[in-house]
Amino acid sequence: MIWQYKQNEKPLEQQPEPLQPEPHGGNIYKLSEELGISEDEIIDFSASINPLGLPKSVVAAIKDGIRTIIDYPDPDARHLCVEIARHLHMDSQHVLCGNGSTELIYLAARALRPEKVLIPAPTFSEYERAVKTLQAVNHTPPQVSYFVTWEKDNFDLNAEKFIASMSKDTKASALMNSVDTVFICNPNNPTGRVISRNNMLKICNAALKFKTYLVVDEAFIDFCPEESVVKEVEKNPYLIVLRSLTKFYALSGLRIGYAVAHPKTINLLLKYKEPWTVNTLAQVAGIAALRDAAFRLDSLKVIEHESAVLEDGLKLLNIRYFESDANFYLLKIRNAQQTVLQLRDKGIMVRDCSNFIGLDENYMRIAVKSNKDNMRLLKELSKLA
Repeated sequence: MIWQYKQNEKPLEQQPEPLQPEPHGGNIYKLSEELGISEDEIIDFSASINPLGLPKSVVAAIKDGIRTIIDYPDPDARHLCVEIARHLHMDSQHVLCGNGSTELIYLAARALRPEKVLIPAPTFSEYERAVKTLQAVNHTPPQVSYFVTWEKDNFDLNAEKFIASMSKDTKASALMNSVDTVFICNPNNPTGRVISRNNMLKICNAALKFKTYLVVDEAFIDFCPEESVVKEVEKNPYLIVLRSLTKFYALSGLRIGYAVAHPKTINLLLKYKEPWTVNTLAQVAGIAALRDAAFRLDSLKVIEHESAVLEDGLKLLNIRYFESDANFYLLKIRNAQQTVLQLRDKGIMVRDCSNFIGLDENYMRIAVKSNKDNMRLLKELSKLA
């Protein structure tokens, strides 16, 4: 199903009463002020960050790199690009680093100048926001349409129907005349559902056939790397894959992400990119993180175990969750907004999902955290059940 957003219609993110959802998770500073407690006392399930925290190798690299911050950072982040390319078994000409993958979402919007955009829903809100920033430079506002996925299908995306909505020759796309840019989050935020590599390849091939830019946000692909389409950029100039180091390696405060694309597309992005957006410490931290294979394996083991703990606990509490291929879960609880408020009063932050298209006040998202924190959350939820 295609749902079309127009300039004067209801925006993506509403502010329902009595709770006004944050546009993103992780704002521990605001809650700290509201409750009059220190930030360290807050348990943040609203941001999906590795419960193991910073790798020791990254801490050491940052300490060693602190002496170099008197100099400007390398504007091309060349050493980091080479390390990313080595990690992906690709050439560094395919890599462009940025200040988190969010910067690269906005960069892609500026560079591609889309006029008609297709986005699955529910999904990460920054795709629409990035496109809407173009209203000041385009003669007409970009037209955003949504391919809605449904709870009855576990929010899984049907690749064939999605491709039909991209096509210039189908009734579905007649709403938009044609689609020039598509954004897909895989695994998807906030549902945690992954589109299989086989289905993603179908979508990638369709994008190439239709000459439609396809931006695939793989911020959570570390949890299912076999489903990535990152290597496809070598033969598809219409594919841009975005990656983040902030989630898996707990580098949120340093902001580090990267785009992988055909060299022709990388050069297009570079024309619109500001200099020095990746600071020196982020560059050395990224290199150290990617080289730490032991941390990667330990993280996957811990998250797999704690995911099972959460699933077992949620089943006992008769709380519906959707199976996830990432380190977070979408929950359905009657009047979840009330639960969000009650948990906030106890210093526990979860993500109110009522401001996602396709979701309502009965949905919330929780991250997979340490065993201690997960057990605390389950305990508090049991009191509210």
